[in-house]
Amino acid sequence: MTSKPTLPDLFFGFMKVGCMAFGGAQAVARRVMVEERRWLTERDYAELLALAHVLPGPNIGNFAVMFGRREYGLRGAATCVAGFFGLPLCLLVGLVSLYGYFGQIPQVNAAMHGVAAAAAGMVLGTALRMATRLKPPPEAIALALVVLLAAAVFKLPLLVIVAVGAPLGVFAALRRAGRAR
Repeated sequence: MTSKPTLPDLFFGFMKVGCMAFGGAQAVARRVMVEERRWLTERDYAELLALAHVLPGPNIGNFAVMFGRREYGLRGAATCVAGFFGLPLCLLVGLVSLYGYFGQIPQVNAAMHGVAAAAAGMVLGTALRMATRLKPPPEAIALALVVLLAAAVFKLPLLVIVAVGAPLGVFAALRRAGRAR
């Protein structure tokens, strides 16, 4: 069961995601939207996030626009985006200034590599948690593995992967829906 957030709820909810999610917004967004605030079911979150991945731009930024618009139209979209990007943007400007001054220090450079590795781990952990809860069909798992191989092993361009993978995914989903009837 999901609940309907107010506009201030949207602003502060997305501000929380933006402030806690340097490099790993999907993990934090899922926890806030699905587990803590119960604004979305696991499936609703996965579907909105999948659509956000297809659109150009930052995934959770796209997600914020779509979720806010779904709840309150243009006001909701603007509220979510302002909450998500506002304070983190101010913090980022400050951090960039500090990095410009201290970035050449080897310990700072090593710390940045550690932060990047932690963010990658958060993204993988979120993907695995969602997969275990959603229990995707075998053909979706197979397609995900093929896409992973295409990107990680064969290093195919993203455009090629999307141009081939998206129609295959749609075909598999339609075929499965047809069999379910």
